[in-house]
Amino acid sequence: MHYYRYSNPEVSCWYKYLLFSYNIVFWLAGVAFLAAGLWAWSEKGVLSDLTKVTGLHGLDPVVLVLVVGIVMFTLGFAGCVGALRENICLLKFFCGTIVFIFLLELAVAVMAFLFQDWVRDRVKEFFENNIKSYRDDIDLQNIIDSLQRINHCCGAQGPEDWDFNIYFDCKSESKSREKCGVPFSCCIPDPAQKVVNTQCGYDIRKKSKNQWDDQIFVKGCIHALEAWLPRNIYIVAGVFIAISLLQIFGIFLARTLISDIEAVKASNAF
Repeated sequence: MHYYRYSNPEVSCWYKYLLFSYNIVFWLAGVAFLAAGLWAWSEKGVLSDLTKVTGLHGLDPVVLVLVVGIVMFTLGFAGCVGALRENICLLKFFCGTIVFIFLLELAVAVMAFLFQDWVRDRVKEFFENNIKSYRDDIDLQNIIDSLQRINHCCGAQGPEDWDFNIYFDCKSESKSREKCGVPFSCCIPDPAQKVVNTQCGYDIRKKSKNQWDDQIFVKGCIHALEAWLPRNIYIVAGVFIAISLLQIFGIFLARTLISDIEAVKASNAF
């Protein structure tokens, strides 16, 4: 006697719960970003006065954190619910958004390679705009200070760029003590000093440029970043490839699960 087993289409539990686990990480990361962003805004009093968001002419890093948090939270939620409830609409939304982000990253990388001069001009403009708002936001200030200190640079093209800021501008009528100076992050650190001298950049640009080399970094941050990239190209490429592989893996899981669900629905229709 022979027994025949007819295989019916079914949703793979492996793909279903693997996609759920994949997205729960996204969702939790999104929650963490949102919590950090809202906490930072509450510390700066933005939540009680939303006009402060538009008052900053440079980049508020908290806005970037919140945008990333919202995107990750939304995608993680759609992927988790879509996988558990086998909801094709949510899965297609998750998959389509990941594909869009992946193509956008690829386009940006290609454009940055093909139009390097244009990218350099935009970066210069972006950095100068943020220099103008250096004293307006503590988070922006910390990012610029970290960038200058880590890369041993000062300003976008050089220390003179700090004339874009009203507090450091040599030609302004401001009575600021920082006039014609640079932030302390531009100063060459003294290994003997255990405490950071936040006044080390005062009046430095009143001196001749020959004296700058011994006290502050004279290389612009754009040139420093251009020199940093070739030295760390393998790290940058590795990070880009790792992110791309994670995105492709998520797309594969979502598309496979969608195919399984559609096959089950088609079989039940007959």
